[in-house]
Amino acid sequence: MNRLLLSHLARALAAVPPAALCVAYSGGPDSTALLHALAQLPAARARGLRALHVDHGLHADSPRWSEHCLRFCAALDVPCDVLQVRVETGNGAGLEAAARQARYTALAAQLEEGEWLLLGHHRDDQAETVLLKLLRGAGPQGLGGMRALRPLGPGQLWRPLLALSRQQLREYVDAGRLTCIDDPSNDDTRLARNQLRHEILPRLMRHWPHAVDSILHSAALCRAAAEALKVQWLAAFVALHDPATGSLHAADWLALDRALREPLLDHWLHARGLPAPTTAQRRQIERQCGARAGQSPCIRWRGAELHIWKGRLWALSPRPVIAMDWHAPWRGEPLTLPDGGVLSLTDADARLPEPLDVRLRRGGERIRPAGDSHTRELRDLFQQGLIPPWQRIACPLLYAGDELVAVADRWISARGIAIFRQAVARPRWLPAG
Repeated sequence: MNRLLLSHLARALAAVPPAALCVAYSGGPDSTALLHALAQLPAARARGLRALHVDHGLHADSPRWSEHCLRFCAALDVPCDVLQVRVETGNGAGLEAAARQARYTALAAQLEEGEWLLLGHHRDDQAETVLLKLLRGAGPQGLGGMRALRPLGPGQLWRPLLALSRQQLREYVDAGRLTCIDDPSNDDTRLARNQLRHEILPRLMRHWPHAVDSILHSAALCRAAAEALKVQWLAAFVALHDPATGSLHAADWLALDRALREPLLDHWLHARGLPAPTTAQRRQIERQCGARAGQSPCIRWRGAELHIWKGRLWALSPRPVIAMDWHAPWRGEPLTLPDGGVLSLTDADARLPEPLDVRLRRGGERIRPAGDSHTRELRDLFQQGLIPPWQRIACPLLYAGDELVAVADRWISARGIAIFRQAVARPRWLPAG
């Protein structure tokens, strides 16, 4: 058996905390080499070595591949669980990105607290990743490539093989005569990574034999630069970010140097579970930061929307399409609104003496709040009450017959006060997000 991989992993294990180990095992050559080598090391078995196999359901042979993985792990006496996932591409994501998202979501959900998930990524994968990031216009953070260690769910994601080549892992597999899955999608050059792997990088290597070494050297420099910049933009983030609202000060963000502005924006978005924008969308955000008072620009991209309102940046998940003729009877029970918000009463057990009809804004609505001598337009009330534009569309309007008696929990008419007094409770609106 080839000893290079074994000695490399033994040194790697000795240098990290004694966390439980779980291998993301696809059945391909790279993860096969990783799992088999770990299974030979008592230090790995002592950490509860186990495996997870993700079945994406994208190929007719995927059930057979799952069976292969279970048999291989059984032969090694390593526990293995198969995770069935559904790859959603309807949101505009490409197949590669959608499958990766489904895979990591499933793997993260299966990790135990403090457990480390090991992936078989190697130095050739790293070179491909850096080139893909370069072609997509990434900055120092992206050009730094994949991190060897990063948080994932309740544990950590660890790539212990980034110093080894694809060829070295293949030599381990061949020496041990290990059986591996041959996924035909890995040869499909319509996929960006495969195009680089099978056509672009081989051409580069013919002219520049040390291309991979040079790419990885540049990636290390970019990673170091990104870490140095991080100290600065994290300090700026603390100054610009309002923890109460989750928003950023727009003008001060725009005033930052671009090298700080872009990673700060990505950090903010990712912390809110949202994807980063493209270069063109970033430029649009910057242009819209100078919008005139009274305007509320919104920049949308797949998986996110960014609003500029009251001089601040607000990032949200995309709002669902809402039918303006939606309505529902309500007597005080928790009512889920079309955008995911909730209308309820301050007393969960209270009920209204008669049902109210909950509707959404259609335009032109007016209400005379209790104690006010004038009838007010909702448009004016929303502006005065600082209701964000993205919340107004699904703000619940409460009607008794054809009379508007309450606008969520913000403005209530005299008749509305009387109705809620009988219930000994008041309305409570929890906006979506």
